[in-house]
Amino acid sequence: MARTDYFHDPNAPKANSIVVAVTAFVQDDQGHLLMIRRTDSDLYSIPGGQQDIGETVGRTVIREVKEETGIDVEPKEVIGIYSDPAHVISYANGEVRQEFSICFRAQPIGGVIHTSSESSEVQWIARGELNSLNIHPSIQLRIQHGFEIRNRVYFSL
Repeated sequence: MARTDYFHDPNAPKANSIVVAVTAFVQDDQGHLLMIRRTDSDLYSIPGGQQDIGETVGRTVIREVKEETGIDVEPKEVIGIYSDPAHVISYANGEVRQEFSICFRAQPIGGVIHTSSESSEVQWIARGELNSLNIHPSIQLRIQHGFEIRNRVYFSL
């Protein structure tokens, strides 16, 4: 399903839903970051997606990373909770979601990289190469927070 992200855009449509979602900041032993290229927006992103009914957010992280990348992970800690009402996502079916995403630090524990219907590319990217990728500002913020050594969870005020 095609999507358009609006970020602090006065012409953005009004949100009509909010959905719990997760993203995962996953680094390999060399410090490379697991990134996907989204099929619905063509933007680069850390893996993630929406929580299913009957699922914990930790299980959502495990499932979404596996589905989108082929990598098995273990969620370790929450990096932040991202709920900026000025970030809305418009879908072709008329749904317009207000952002609500919990970003987890997760450790890779196995699996083999592969693409999916949601990811046209899956790569381990060196930190210095991230600036050359087309990444939405809301995902850039999660990545920035993931690389920082923080003593508290980020949340939007």
